[in-house]
Amino acid sequence: MTTVHIGCGAGFANDRPDAALALANDLAARDGRRFLFFELLAERTLAEAQLRRLADAESGYATRLFDFLEPVLETCLAAGIPIITNGGAANPSAAARRLRQQLQGGRFAAARIACVVGDDLLDSGEVLQRWLPETLDGQVVSVNVYTGADGIVQALDAGADIVLCGRVADPSLAVGPLRHAFGWQAEDWDRIALATAVGHLLECCTQVSGGYFAHPGLKEVPDLANVGCPIATVQADGRVTIGKAAGTGGCVTERTVKEQLLYEVHDPAAYLTPDVTMDLSQARVRQAGPDLVEIEGIRGHPRPAELKGLVGLRGNWFAEAEISYAGPGALARAALARDVLLQRCARLAPQLTPWIDLIGVASLFNDARGEWLQQRLADARDPQDVRLRISFVDADKALLETLLLDAESLYTNGPAGGGGVRRHLSESLGTASFFIPRTAVQQQVEWF
Repeated sequence: MTTVHIGCGAGFANDRPDAALALANDLAARDGRRFLFFELLAERTLAEAQLRRLADAESGYATRLFDFLEPVLETCLAAGIPIITNGGAANPSAAARRLRQQLQGGRFAAARIACVVGDDLLDSGEVLQRWLPETLDGQVVSVNVYTGADGIVQALDAGADIVLCGRVADPSLAVGPLRHAFGWQAEDWDRIALATAVGHLLECCTQVSGGYFAHPGLKEVPDLANVGCPIATVQADGRVTIGKAAGTGGCVTERTVKEQLLYEVHDPAAYLTPDVTMDLSQARVRQAGPDLVEIEGIRGHPRPAELKGLVGLRGNWFAEAEISYAGPGALARAALARDVLLQRCARLAPQLTPWIDLIGVASLFNDARGEWLQQRLADARDPQDVRLRISFVDADKALLETLLLDAESLYTNGPAGGGGVRRHLSESLGTASFFIPRTAVQQQVEWF
């Protein structure tokens, strides 16, 4: 019976490339069909990538794509382990050209590189307008649709060794290999839902093997500094186990799997993806051995008639400044600095509402009116150091620069002992979502 092993070597664009090497070595030592994928995209990543592509036609793929590919390339190609990634981002073709050039004349010069495209609708013109939101706050710089696994299946069926994608949905990076390896049909909803669950568990990489899980005293994770990448083992009859690369830190337990299974899921009975509507409501999770968890009970329903799209927008700027107060009365002095900044902003930019945090006191649990801060001032012990942070978002870059300079003037015009000012100004990329009929979006596979 065919056994498939799928490993995920990255869960976002700035994950740790070194962890993937242990994953590739583990996969290479296993029997059965093996696949490795990298998930490198987030909502704003594509807008940023599109800006780079517009500035340079040979840019626009994930900035660290080759940091992930290069350490595992020889191991995977030698062992016949296809690599799949959405790190092509806004320009999979440019990534493919660079990769082809690197392989030229070497041992793997004949490796087959496929690009899955069709998700990028930026140049679709008026045809697209009927599906976009009526009002968009900024200049459109990217329009991408979350596509499914069809293109990946087509590429793997045709013998691709490396598949570079744009905005395919995260779980589809596993659905494609499983459909290819087992010959599962796209409308076999229970099996496609199972494949989607595998992709969903793996897509954030080490989150399912102990990362983003550890809580000292409540949830202990061994050797978190060397947490290992996850591997799903799937049998043709639908049995699935989740483990991790051999010799690595972290842990795979019922609790890590349950947390990741429900991660970012709005409705467990109807998790919408381009490939299937996944039903997790009857899922069962069982520890099958050390760092090995079995999952079953996944059900599927027909995929949605529409696909989700994401528009990237530019036109605003993000500004922030920070200053520290330390020693006795640090909190009171930081709170006074906050009052000073609110008054100064009301005078210099009455149309803006700044956001001010006192980090460690009122930040994650902060509110614009300062009610949480007032409560903390009343009942908190005086901390020995407080970091004030003020931030703005606006289209007027010059005004924001003025406000940042005004915040820096707390050095001499604020409470005693302020120091360590930091100022930062950068372009703010926003996003807006929309829905489009799946019949209006066509994936294609290009070869390099």
